Amino acid sequence: MADALPYLLLVFGFVLLVKGADFMVEGAGSIARRLNISDLIVGLTIVSFGTSAPELFVSISAGITGKTGIAIGNVLGSNIANILLILGISAVIYPLAVSRGTVRREIPFSLLAALALGVAANDRLIDGWIYSDLSRSDGLVFLMFFAIFLYYSASIARNMAGDAKGMPLQKRTMKASLTLVAAGLIGLAAGGKLIVDGAVEIAGVLGMSQELVGLTIVAVGTSLPELATSAMAAWRKNVEIAVGNVVGSNIFNIFFVLGAGAVIRPMPFHTGSNLDIGMVILASMILFGTMFTGQRRSLDRWEGAMLLVLYAAYLVFVVLRG
Repeated sequence: MADALPYLLLVFGFVLLVKGADFMVEGAGSIARRLNISDLIVGLTIVSFGTSAPELFVSISAGITGKTGIAIGNVLGSNIANILLILGISAVIYPLAVSRGTVRREIPFSLLAALALGVAANDRLIDGWIYSDLSRSDGLVFLMFFAIFLYYSASIARNMAGDAKGMPLQKRTMKASLTLVAAGLIGLAAGGKLIVDGAVEIAGVLGMSQELVGLTIVAVGTSLPELATSAMAAWRKNVEIAVGNVVGSNIFNIFFVLGAGAVIRPMPFHTGSNLDIGMVILASMILFGTMFTGQRRSLDRWEGAMLLVLYAAYLVFVVLRG
């Protein structure tokens, strides 16, 4: 039973994390409705935050306790899984056609986020320092980039007519809404701590590095909300949500999750993780390239299958690397 405890902690942590994000989105969305905020604004902010909240709470919990390998590995692994696994599955379900704006602005912005992380985390290679880390100043720069992204999202909301079709949110009493938000935040915080604790135990038992656990088990687990949202959107043929959810989550993960985490506590960076940053950059470039092959501005089924094969190959590589 003792041997199974870390795995039980991990599973229970994921349950708390997903339900916490769900409660928080429901409560915050209900408050927004009572304040007559449009569905589009809710989708661009509250729902987007809700699907990325697991990565945020896991990475911050890991960073505070000094488990920076899990914190950085979680974000890198989630961003890789978002493109290769989640968009791959979604495209196989239904081809994902996207708007011109997503191709010209949002996908390149997510690529910029990956490139910015590669520069910020490589003090040793670029400046010849003894070690590399994501410093507090790096975190502040990331948060400023995230503010630019929020401003851009708000400008889209102002220029678009009507409300977006997104997650249905009920209009509850203010007391019930605040209770849901509080329960959601508690679930996210508790789930994040349980996942970090369980992941550290599993890494020790199996002789795996914290980075490997963060890149694989934790990353896929914290990407479950994005998978559910994008796969369901593809099933309902609401493809713009499927792609936008993933691209927005990748931007959120780097600029806000790592930005906030580095401001709270600087994160040491191992140069071996450059391969994983390179994979995030490669996945973003492949996604951008698929917009110009086959059906223009579309991720076709065969391209989705290609992404899934590439993700399987990447998993084999990181496991063999250890």
